[in-house]
Amino acid sequence: MRFGFVTCVKLGLSCMEAIYEIGGSLELVMTLEDDMAKSKSGRVFVDDFCAAHAIDLVKVRNINSPDAIAAIREREIDWLFIIGWSQIAREEVLSAPVKGVIGMHPTLLPIGRGRAAIPWAILKGMDKTGVTMFQLDSGVDTGPIFAQEMIPLDSKTNATELYDAVDRAHVSLMKEVFPKIQEGSLEPCAQNHRFATEWPGRTPEDGRIDSCLSVVEAERLVRATTHPYPGAFAELPEGRLVIWSARIARDAEPVLTDHKRIDFPDGTLVATDWQWADAIEEEQ
Repeated sequence: MRFGFVTCVKLGLSCMEAIYEIGGSLELVMTLEDDMAKSKSGRVFVDDFCAAHAIDLVKVRNINSPDAIAAIREREIDWLFIIGWSQIAREEVLSAPVKGVIGMHPTLLPIGRGRAAIPWAILKGMDKTGVTMFQLDSGVDTGPIFAQEMIPLDSKTNATELYDAVDRAHVSLMKEVFPKIQEGSLEPCAQNHRFATEWPGRTPEDGRIDSCLSVVEAERLVRATTHPYPGAFAELPEGRLVIWSARIARDAEPVLTDHKRIDFPDGTLVATDWQWADAIEEEQ
């Protein structure tokens, strides 16, 4: 069985490392050209990994390009993994491997199809989410499921913690399922589309904290958009305040001098880890 892999993020690299940890191998890895998606959350470069394991590395600008499709077919890839890749694979890519294309999605499909799954799980106040390994088809996150792993959430979970939990679940699922795919003993099962929900993409501007939010919603927005995401922000007279962590103040609680206070009609948000946007731009 011959495997290929497409990724440009940490989640994908973790999965490739897991494959080699359990004795598997890859014939091909495809990633983005070096100048692309440098600001993408979790962006990594896989050159060193591929060199260390003597894997053919092909860099592309689009997974649907003729060069990408030719690379898959020339190496007679049976299963192609596409993980952490924002471009939607079209039919030519899906049909290029002998057996098909496998993806991972950081929700318990069919819940949360679409984008920005980690921030949305926190913003929606869910008590659990997870990771789904599934076979890609012509829809968006609609293909049959190989396996899932649940991740519990609580009222304090932030995006950093959830991203790390999602990463661990990717590794766990890969180690569990890859040998079964290798021996051809695993059959995917269809999603129940009646329970499907779709979550839209998000932009950095969606991290804006304004007066239409409650203090609870603002605190949740901070947790949902902290590292590795761009952060929640508030426009203050002194400038744009980017908030990485915050808590809801108790009644009449004094605020430390190195914290920032944002008042809402129903309470006060205390920013405990923050930066001015100008300072962040200078660092970059």
